[in-house]
Amino acid sequence: MASANTGKRRDPVQRRSRERVERILDVASNLIVEGGVTALSTRAIAERADVPVASLYQYFADKDEILLALVERYTVEMDTAVAAAVGALDTVTVRTIVTASMRAFVSVYHQRPAFVVIYWRGRTNPAVHDFCRAHIKRIAADLFAFAHAVGMVRAGTVPKVVELAVEVGDRVFQVAFEHDLRGDEAILAEGIELVAGYLERHAIKAGITGTFPPRRDGPA
Repeated sequence: MASANTGKRRDPVQRRSRERVERILDVASNLIVEGGVTALSTRAIAERADVPVASLYQYFADKDEILLALVERYTVEMDTAVAAAVGALDTVTVRTIVTASMRAFVSVYHQRPAFVVIYWRGRTNPAVHDFCRAHIKRIAADLFAFAHAVGMVRAGTVPKVVELAVEVGDRVFQVAFEHDLRGDEAILAEGIELVAGYLERHAIKAGITGTFPPRRDGPA
């Protein structure tokens, strides 16, 4: 179970402290990839990071807070990658938005295999689970707003449509990365087709043939 203090950890102010926290998180990430979440311990992290256990507890109450901090760091990278990928499209369609977004997520999973282990293989941390659920809803809201802004959504389409599509994409990733840190490419490709095909049913012609984005930074 997550600590009652999860989400209330001390934020480092001095550069040396920030560097120490980053080193703790980097070490935790490596240990997770090597041995999984269940094998992770604060003592092992402290030893590998060459910091006293007491220093680690200055920033994180327990292992669960470290897991949450890692997920928070990775989701920022994911948001940045998705915004860059969608913002780079010269013209947008439902299919290119879905493809760019899902491929951007995959690129971060490849760079951050610890996230795959933490989230896709063992959603045992309630704080991590809740954080990721909220993140899914925010992604859906941002994509729905972006689709509206470029004028590709059929009248009467409700935000829940995009939220459901993002939920399906979330499940596709879980299945694709269940046994392979690189992901099963066949499942990923089929998943993109599945999500894109569903959303195209709710798009006007411009959403199929293409339209121009109103800005260059993609969904917020």
